[in-house]
Formats: sequence, C-alpha cells, structure tokens
Amino acid sequence: MRKLAALVVGAMSLVIVVGASGGPATGAGPNGLRRDGAHGVWFMRACGLPVAAHATCGAQVVTNSAGTPMVTNTAPPPGAYGPAEFHTAYNLPTSAPGSQTVGIVDAYDDPNIEADLAAYSAQYGLPSCTTANGCFRKINQVGGTTYPAANAGWSLEIALDVETAHEICQNCRILLVEATTASLANLGAAENEAVAMGATAISNSWGAFEYSTETTDESLYFNHPGVAITASTGDDGYGVQFPAASRYVTAVGGTTLNVNGDDTWQSETAWSGAGSGCSRYIPKPSWQTDSACARRTVADVSADADPNTGAAVYDTVAYSGETGWFQVGGTSLGSPLIAATYALTGTAASTDAGSTPYAHTGSLHDVTSGSNGYCGGTYLCTAKTGYDGPTGLGTPNGIAAFSTAQGPPPADFSVGVSPSSTTVTAGTTASYSVTVSTTGGFPGAVTLTQSGLANGTFTPGSVTGGGGST
Repeated sequence: MRKLAALVVGAMSLVIVVGASGGPATGAGPNGLRRDGAHGVWFMRACGLPVAAHATCGAQVVTNSAGTPMVTNTAPPPGAYGPAEFHTAYNLPTSAPGSQTVGIVDAYDDPNIEADLAAYSAQYGLPSCTTANGCFRKINQVGGTTYPAANAGWSLEIALDVETAHEICQNCRILLVEATTASLANLGAAENEAVAMGATAISNSWGAFEYSTETTDESLYFNHPGVAITASTGDDGYGVQFPAASRYVTAVGGTTLNVNGDDTWQSETAWSGAGSGCSRYIPKPSWQTDSACARRTVADVSADADPNTGAAVYDTVAYSGETGWFQVGGTSLGSPLIAATYALTGTAASTDAGSTPYAHTGSLHDVTSGSNGYCGGTYLCTAKTGYDGPTGLGTPNGIAAFSTAQGPPPADFSVGVSPSSTTVTAGTTASYSVTVSTTGGFPGAVTLTQSGLANGTFTPGSVTGGGGST
C-alpha cells in the first residue's frame, strides 16, 4: 500500500491511502489447502472436517503452496496482526471494569499453553497472565486437572483463542476448559463447566454441521442468561453451522480488515470463507427482523478472519512439524475477540443472548462489500449496507455495541477538514480549515501537527476546551 499524504492531528490522522481489498479464496487442494485469490496467500484448516456429532476447530493457518506452515522463530510474521492493530482499528480499551473472566472452550489438551501465553505476552509487552498470579486457569470438562490427550491442530486453536482473549482484555482472567474429545456432548459439558466456574463471557471457536436435534442441545448447553457466549460461523463460505446457529449465542462472522500505517481502521470487506445463512432448525429470535430467513440468521456481528490479515500466534506444540510464530485466521479469531470485547464492557451479566448489538448498530463499522458464496445476490451471502449474513451488523467500533450500560457519551473530540482535498502547484500555497468538535465535556487541548507536506503550519497551534477552528 502507498501513502500519498498524511495530516496528523494529535493521536488521530487523516490519511489518503491507495490499496487493494480482499477477494475470494479459491483453489482448494489437499488437506483443505486453499489460496486467497486476491493476495496469493495459501492457508489450510488446523483441524480436520467435522463428522457426525463432532465439531472441528476453525483455525486457518497460513502456509506455503505445499501446505507447510509459514513459521518464524524470533518474532511474529511481518504481516500478522497483534494487539496494536486490533485495539486501534476497533477502538477498544485494554482493560475491563471490575472482575471479568473470559472462558475458552476447546477440545483436547494444549500442554504448553501457559508457557506460550507467557512468551506471547512478553513479545507484546502485555501484563503477565499465569496460574501463579490468578489470571490463568486450565481445567478439564468436569473441573479437574487431569487433562485430555494433546492434539496439534486443537493446540494451535487453543493458542489462538487464549492469546487473542488476553491481548483484547488485558486485565481479564482467562479460564480454559478442555473437552475430552471434539464430540458435541463433551464440548457441551465443557461449556456448562465454564459457566459453573464463573466465566462472564465464553468463546467457542468450533462448529459442526447442523442436525435435527440441535434445538434440544442449544437449550442444554448454551442457554445461560447472564453470560455472553460467542461462536464462530465457520470458514467454508456460505452455509450455517452449530452452535453459531443457536439463539443463545452471538454468531461471529468474518472480514478482511485493512488498517492504515498508524493501525487505524481503513476498510473491511466480507471474508470469502466466513459462514452465513439461514438455519435449518433454529427458530428466529425476537431481536432479528431480516425478511429473507424465517428462522435464525447467521451472523450477528463479525471481526477480522482473513488469514491474509490474520493474527500472530505463538505455539510450541508442533503443528505439521513446525513450532514458533504462526499467522492464523478464520472466524476462530473473531470469536475470542468478540467475547473479550463483551468482557471489556463489564456488562456481560445483563446481556440477552446475541441481542445487545442490535440495539447499538451505530457503534459498529458497517461492512458493505464482499461475498462468501452464491445465494442469488441476497444479503444472506453478500455484504450490504446494514445487516447482512457474512458480517452481521458489522465489526467493533468501540465497546458501546456490546454494552447494556446507558449513560452520557465519553469525553472525546473529532476533527473535520475543509476542503477535503485540493491541488497545489509547486511554488504556491493553499489553506485548510481544521475544525475540532468536542463531546462529553472534553476539557483538554488538542494540539495539531502535520506530516507529509514540504512546509506547513497551524495558526493557532492548538484548540482548547469546547472546540474551535485553526
């Protein structure tokens, strides 16, 4: 991407950027190996395909054309996103009020997860999260410490989930509950155990094909008032999986997230691999009003999922013979990200299933382009203005869309520039008017600087208190 010019205003910037957005994932190969048609990135699923009554994890790892993971040893892959990108692009704080616990439900054991989380935290300067300081806890599906067998694919999923949850909510406790196997019965038992152990938000980065008795299972395992539960929508494009179809969860779809050079949000498109559509069995919840699906529509919200813009993940359980820093995407990334965002609000205990974002659509980035398959061009597989299947209502723009708290707006400021652009001939001058508007009683001075110009000044150099122009 090329930056043509930038006008920097305090911690904010107005940037003109030329770049390309994502396209469909094409070229399925052995072991689920696929290629991103827009970026040329190869990736493959970390776990196998689901079978009857069993789920698969959704982590999608970046590989070379032979399916070997592209791993770095001493530092994250240069194209992978970390805490700075996600917090800045999605306008998220780093800490939650009060005492919050993010539950992570996965199958099998990751024997190295606490050490890997420590290495991840050290790399990015995050607070320590260990068993010793009470931040991290790992249990099995009945609350004990006799863990299941290890599994390389699920270990990579666990590392993605735990590290993402910690980087998003850095003072939250992390509770990892490991199911004995990937059967829906065992994963459901682990879900109930996470609730019993006090999780305020729970992430599920796994899914299974829909089945006729899922309405019974959603009541057994996911009907937990007072706990914000998220589930990834899947990574094989248009189509619905369970538990994302449950009325009791927030179904998290996927996007391609593009950021500016300062990590601010630039644009998003629907990721071609994200699951979406109309459930075959689950009735429509009262808070959904879309017209083309008489039953539950997937997704509710979304977050970055494209492996090309995937997260840096540190994992020392050998996956395809490799250990170290991986780049991993999939809607598996979105599920813990949104679960931790619910925790950041401090109001997860008063959420009503997936309904909260539907009351705060203005606090989301509306994703309006991209598709995940073929559905006659309808919103069920095509991103549109407002609600659509692949991206739901949109992606986080702060925490307000996930909070049930109602109160005055936070103290903040915004910046406007007039004219929005102009052409300046060499040797001549041009003037812009920069207006600072404040909300919530913002009291401070906003100091303005510029970059990318040969010569330029602001008069006056700052605006104080209730706003003004320079």
